[in-house]
Amino acid sequence: MPQPGSKKYDTKRARLRKEAERSGISDQDANDAANTSLQRDPHWQSDGPRTERGRGPKGERPGNTG
Repeated sequence: MPQPGSKKYDTKRARLRKEAERSGISDQDANDAANTSLQRDPHWQSDGPRTERGRGPKGERPGNTG
């Protein structure tokens, strides 16, 4: 699944932005619309950290008792 910031995500966002611009939306609004539509789609949302280290310091992780 593509993550925000990945090449596939950025490519999809650029395509959505171009489509919005062609339909008459301003540049800034087209960028916001593309980002919003991708963030709403569950296929393009982040899955969260991929490793234990990505969850943060061991003592500060949720569910860690000590």
